Amino acid sequence: MEMNVMDDKKLVTIWLTNADQQDERVEAALQDIYREYEEKKYFVTVFKSGRENLYDYTLDLLRYNRKRSAEREVQRAKSAGRER
Repeated sequence: MEMNVMDDKKLVTIWLTNADQQDERVEAALQDIYREYEEKKYFVTVFKSGRENLYDYTLDLLRYNRKRSAEREVQRAKSAGRER
């Protein structure tokens, strides 16, 4: 478990590995952290490691975003041509 506290933003980020997610001691520690920072009015965010290949999913997402960006650019160009 990795925890980062950003006092200037009143934010706590916690990163859990797959092993952390299975550990009852980590779960108990999280409950204590939630209580402690709730009293301070901080927002606590927990990020959990997945089981899939991050590289492949990121590559797919980038491809999709690039395709959508190109589609939007074509639509803008078509709209601009109609307005003339």
